[in-house]
Amino acid sequence: MPKVSVCIPTFNRINLLPFAIESVLQQTYQDFELIVCDDGSCDGTSELMSKYTDSRIKYLRHPQNIGKSNNMRSGFDAATGEYFIKFDDDDRLTSDFLSRTTAILHKDPSIDFVGTDHWVIDINNIRDEAKTQENSRRWGRANLLEGVVDNLLEVVFVNQSFQIGATLFRRSTLQELGFMQPNWQNCEDNDLFVRLALAGKKGYYLPELLMEYRFHEQQQGINRAIPYLTDKLRYLENYQFESEKLEKIRQQRLAETQLLLGLRLIEKGETQKGRELVLAGKSFSPAKAWTGLGLALLPVGLRPWAFGLVRRVKG
Repeated sequence: MPKVSVCIPTFNRINLLPFAIESVLQQTYQDFELIVCDDGSCDGTSELMSKYTDSRIKYLRHPQNIGKSNNMRSGFDAATGEYFIKFDDDDRLTSDFLSRTTAILHKDPSIDFVGTDHWVIDINNIRDEAKTQENSRRWGRANLLEGVVDNLLEVVFVNQSFQIGATLFRRSTLQELGFMQPNWQNCEDNDLFVRLALAGKKGYYLPELLMEYRFHEQQQGINRAIPYLTDKLRYLENYQFESEKLEKIRQQRLAETQLLLGLRLIEKGETQKGRELVLAGKSFSPAKAWTGLGLALLPVGLRPWAFGLVRRVKG
């Protein structure tokens, strides 16, 4: 039985998936199994996977798309290792990731997971030091000290410092919490970390750049924004914190998400639902709310143009 289960969920990433796989095969720590779970890819991924002969590689192919979190759950259910990591098919682990993180879990059985910092890379696998430093500052890792994190809920909810693809877990801990929520496409990672913190689990931060996160220069269009904001709303509605500080932040983020989702729905033509959400979230920005409610009076065909004009005017 392998010590570590590494899971790479994939969907139509035949151009990048080999880099992710090779990053696992080239680990200095070799006691692992690699599970590639394919969410119904139609780009030749199955042919690519047939070329790998390493017996440690398991390939799980779903004939049809079952959704992001469900695909992840299938990989988790197939895992047999004591430790578990899931990272995306467009990212990579550095060669020492498993050796550095497993050593911490070996040493202290009370630690439930180990998170690290990560590089930012581009489509050509080039590391960007400036963006890496900016990313670490933005998500609060630049000031996070090595060791067990005392204020874990604040770190994972407010700062969102832990990145799931750069974190090694005890599989038993994830089994206890049920791993990812089923039928989610977005924010499933944020949700998992919050549930871990609320359950009193112990997280360790290792301030080393041990994973490579790929930035894509893709503009998030309305069709991608609406599902994301819908799942983010569901995530934020899942909790009510005892801490007055954290609850205030949750309420602010909830209002912002309601407002942004409402505006997107109005723009798309789902007027009634959009208005209700805009009114629910108007405390975040009354000006945006009233602008959106005004644009809702326009014919549906004119709304994308009008919303686009407002965005350009506001820079």
